[in-house]
Amino acid sequence: MDKLTIALAKGRLADEGLKLFEKYDLVSNIDQESRKLKFTNNEKNITFIFVKPSDVITYVEKGVADIGIVGKDILLESESDVYEIMDLGFGKCKFSIAGFKEQSIFKKNEVLKIATKYPNYVYSIFKERDQKIEVIKLNGSVELAPIMGLADVIVDIVQTGSTLKANDLVVLEDLEDISARLIANKVSYRFKFGLIEQIEEILGGK
Repeated sequence: MDKLTIALAKGRLADEGLKLFEKYDLVSNIDQESRKLKFTNNEKNITFIFVKPSDVITYVEKGVADIGIVGKDILLESESDVYEIMDLGFGKCKFSIAGFKEQSIFKKNEVLKIATKYPNYVYSIFKERDQKIEVIKLNGSVELAPIMGLADVIVDIVQTGSTLKANDLVVLEDLEDISARLIANKVSYRFKFGLIEQIEEILGGK
């Protein structure tokens, strides 16, 4: 049987993904509390690797991992060359534009300053809008940007909205639904289609 390597994003997405794999006895001796990042089930010829969410796509695209589980937000930002096979239905949230209550997200003849962790996605959204923008890339705590005057609005993933509320911000526009997705390396999908199809069935896609 061919070997299959699966990349999982550390944290909640990995937890949810492993629960599904455990039902079919594909997980063996995985301790996420350890510093070990690679676990192999020799009986099933399956290896799990644990990486940062943004690195899942890199490992899959380069063929080091055959398939992976990653958030749709990471997929939209990376614009990578992988197959998106299925929506796994967990890790649900939304891409949203947020700012102060009753604030306009259209500034005629002015530049709208947008703080975000996802600059590529923001450019793709606003390229069809008649609005000049300046994108300010931040790596965390984007909610602080409008409060301190660094940006007019933010674009970020929103799950419960509690962080926005705590900082007197509200959702001004919902952009796109986000959830965990199963992705595959294009070569692996061709030459290990049978194995990947089995994983799809396990995850509820067939």
